[in-house]
Amino acid sequence: MIQITYPDRAVMAELMARMLWEIGAVHFRPEQPYKLASGMASPVYIDCRKLLSFPRIRATIMDFAASVVTRGAGFEQFDCVAGGETAGIPFAALLAERLALPMIYVRKQPKGHGRNAQIEGNMPEGARVLVIEDLTTVGGSMFQFIDAIRAAGGVVDHAIALFYYGFFPEAEARFAAGKVQLHHIATWREVLAVAKQQQLFSEATLGEVESFLDQPLAWSARNGGVAELGLPKK
Repeated sequence: MIQITYPDRAVMAELMARMLWEIGAVHFRPEQPYKLASGMASPVYIDCRKLLSFPRIRATIMDFAASVVTRGAGFEQFDCVAGGETAGIPFAALLAERLALPMIYVRKQPKGHGRNAQIEGNMPEGARVLVIEDLTTVGGSMFQFIDAIRAAGGVVDHAIALFYYGFFPEAEARFAAGKVQLHHIATWREVLAVAKQQQLFSEATLGEVESFLDQPLAWSARNGGVAELGLPKK
């Protein structure tokens, strides 16, 4: 029997932020910025893969994910759940189990031998696919998987990122242009709120993080990353 609870969205976001801090998944390194998949330099990084190593936290996060998706999209809107190589694969398996749905996964590129498959698993023509990733910034890698599913005959109207950076208008434009509704649990704002509440950062560190969140591309440009994020021409 499937049991899906519906806690308050703000409560889920705060609890996920606290969990990320508790397991050491929040990293800060302004002197040697992280390079994100978008090419942007960032003083902060979230490692959502660590969630997999903590069973109680992992189970709670997947309950939250099921709640967010069914509340936002509906109960009978999907035929399968797809995870992108590699971080999205285990979360797709966990969410598919929660939703009692089949699971597939999508490679970044066709594997180059055998059937030369890019999509692994059974995806019938016209299948309504929910795509999941551990996190997304502006959606570039997520659309790599979405485009592959669509090219293979699948239908993608919804996607979920467990963690969403949440401060790029370019991301909203990308998902709108791609006609995909993005669902998520927590953002950097909740993570920073927990840091302030529990005094996990010094004032100087908080100031640097807030500077990045307020003007991420300007911060990136000053620290060796890209100064703009382009949308795909389609």
